[in-house]
Amino acid sequence: MKHVIIGAGAAGISAAKTIRENANDDIVIISTDDAVYSRCMLHKYIGGGRSVAELSFIPDNFFAEHNITWHGGVTVTGIDTSNKRVLFGDSHETYDRLLIATGADSVLPPIEGLLGAKNVFGLRHLSDAKAIRQNAANANNIVIIGAGLIGLDVAYGLVEMGKKPTIVEMAPTVLSQNMDAHGAKIYQTRFTGAGCKFLLERKVIGVQTDATGSVSAIKLDNGQQLTCDLLVVAVGVRPAIGFLQNSNIDAVRGIIVNDYFATNIADIYAAGDATGISESWPDAIRHGEVAALNMCGIETPYDEALVQKNTVNFFSVATLCVGQFKPDPGDIEDIRVDSSGYQKAIIRDGVPVGVILQGDISRSGFWQHMIKNKISVAGKSIWKVSFADSYGLDENGEYTWV
Repeated sequence: MKHVIIGAGAAGISAAKTIRENANDDIVIISTDDAVYSRCMLHKYIGGGRSVAELSFIPDNFFAEHNITWHGGVTVTGIDTSNKRVLFGDSHETYDRLLIATGADSVLPPIEGLLGAKNVFGLRHLSDAKAIRQNAANANNIVIIGAGLIGLDVAYGLVEMGKKPTIVEMAPTVLSQNMDAHGAKIYQTRFTGAGCKFLLERKVIGVQTDATGSVSAIKLDNGQQLTCDLLVVAVGVRPAIGFLQNSNIDAVRGIIVNDYFATNIADIYAAGDATGISESWPDAIRHGEVAALNMCGIETPYDEALVQKNTVNFFSVATLCVGQFKPDPGDIEDIRVDSSGYQKAIIRDGVPVGVILQGDISRSGFWQHMIKNKISVAGKSIWKVSFADSYGLDENGEYTWV
């Protein structure tokens, strides 16, 4: 059996490890990148805190140790599903089972002048980080569109370079998709203290370009104009699946998969951001594991009940959000602010559905367990509950306090 994996990111590498743990089959990885790296750490490269080698999340001997053939620096141009071939350049690889784990690319807003501009970049790939670092070296007026996690990653890397970027954001707070306004406030304060400027509730409506094809200024919806010699766009991503044209693999926003990560074409699977349903690095890793098990014939459905969690850490301030961080109507918000930081639990019908831990995030595993198992805290002092308390399964197989 020969397994071919397109992509050497979290999902692809996770899948390769899982296949090797369960089968002595041939494994081939094809990736546009010629290095394996954590995209979560790209801002560390921009700021000079890590080299390319230090961005890797696998051992140096990973491919040799796992007997994997790696075609690095190779871009797939198509898939011949009739003959089970992956096409790249003037060559190809045949497969028995194929996994598409190509990740996602940055999205540019539909603003005339952005596409093709020489000094406009996203941050999704190592090549983006290299370009941002190189262009930022001599840039004095850097603008970032988007104050989400990626936008602030870029800002943090630039601050470490000694730069003071301006960040434009449509939402009224930074990190609006990662935490609540209270939790986000400390980050805005720290970035501002480092010299960054935020323009919140503002929208970019146009750009000016110069004779070299570079953006020289951006226009905001309030009439303000910002001089710009480097523009970073961090407003979202889309699955990197353009090469699937004429492959007959069903895709809408991302590749359509079932609960086993199988596509509509026999022996072809997809995982991670290529599916459009991965929300985090841990998601992509789990996607790769489940897809690989099914590729090995070990029937394994994806457990969508896994609790989402994301971590933010800037200026030595860590925040962990588990489950939901935005309450629904009727939910109770139990908030505690003390010397250890800021904590908020969202309670629905007596059961925690989400928690924000800022400062001390040591109890994240406990809260993930509580949320996943829907353990009621009705009548309890929620911030004093711990694993030391006594609870177990009732006659219906549900967790309850005893």
